[in-house]
Amino acid sequence: MSGCKTLTGGASESVAAALRAVDCLASETTASAFGRLFSDGGALLPALTGILTLYIIFFAISLLTGRSRIGISALTPRMMTLGLVLTFTTSWVAYQSVVWSLAVGAPDQIASVLMGTRGSATQLFADRIDLIFKAIAEIGEATRGGQAGAAPTVSGSFTPDNLMWLGALLLLLGTVGVLVTARIALAVLLALGPIFILFGLFSGTRGLCAGWLRGMVMTAVTPLFVVLGGGLILELLVPVINGLRGDTGVDGRAALALFLIAAVHVALMTMVLKVSATIVSGWTVFGLGSDKGDTDQSPATQTVAPTMTMPMPADIAHAAVGAEANSRRATAIARAVSLPPEAQGVPQPANTNAPAGAVTRSIQIATAVEGQSRATHARSRELGQQFRLGKPKLVENIR
Repeated sequence: MSGCKTLTGGASESVAAALRAVDCLASETTASAFGRLFSDGGALLPALTGILTLYIIFFAISLLTGRSRIGISALTPRMMTLGLVLTFTTSWVAYQSVVWSLAVGAPDQIASVLMGTRGSATQLFADRIDLIFKAIAEIGEATRGGQAGAAPTVSGSFTPDNLMWLGALLLLLGTVGVLVTARIALAVLLALGPIFILFGLFSGTRGLCAGWLRGMVMTAVTPLFVVLGGGLILELLVPVINGLRGDTGVDGRAALALFLIAAVHVALMTMVLKVSATIVSGWTVFGLGSDKGDTDQSPATQTVAPTMTMPMPADIAHAAVGAEANSRRATAIARAVSLPPEAQGVPQPANTNAPAGAVTRSIQIATAVEGQSRATHARSRELGQQFRLGKPKLVENIR
């Protein structure tokens, strides 16, 4: 933390200085936490060795039991997962270059492109907030100096002066408060990142890795929304700040407008947090957050139980054919009754609305379907009789 002493000493001077101090502290905290976990002599280095040993043992057991096989389709995902986990848990350079840069630098760069600015969009936004608060402080000091020695003309809680400071406080909480909170939460998640990356090895703990990635993305995109939404709010505040100073003090209308805009900004930041949570809730995290288990079985390795066909006696075969015919007859009758008369091909009676016509039509349909099913059953019965087993000669002699 020695490298951030200068920044932390002047963090209370401005919003931009506070954000720079938070960024410096977050970077040093993440680096020191990574070194204490998995570097040479780290506290969790023996645990890493044991987890990797268990991973290899489980893979060997799956090979022995037939749940997995040695092939490109089975080994490639495992080797890639093992390589990424080892890289990001044992190398701070790789972790900082990929995870830290994407989580901290990518949203800031996107905001700079969208706003058309050079450099850090977050720092520029903090500088503009400093100008807003500086102008409000100057107006407050000027109004107090002008009214010194004289009784205030307006008294009460919701005076223009109090509304102005209350609006400034809401604006401070909605901008700096959200930015600093998101940066600190992101720093904590990045410091614990190597542990959650290690959880991605096993299917039972991959949900923890997926949840960590969702939380990191949510805290990373929150400053992006704050900067973009706050830029619009600051554009609305510029004319309001210019009209705060009145002839006898703080202008009441301008103070009320400042309070209203600050309250809208707080509501906007609340909505931003909900939107960020909604965005990451539907992310499957490259398949890590899916509910499907890791079976590692391909179609070639899946065994299907063979189906055995046994010869059936003629009586059982006739009974099965008769049951199937009855089932088909009932299905055909139900379908025919539900179809319109034109689709059935049955002549309609003169009075189709009468109940007798409907009964006659159903009887005709049932008779036709029953005749067809009887013909089918007779053909099946004749076919079964042709292949019927002959009676043993010993039984005939006895009879």
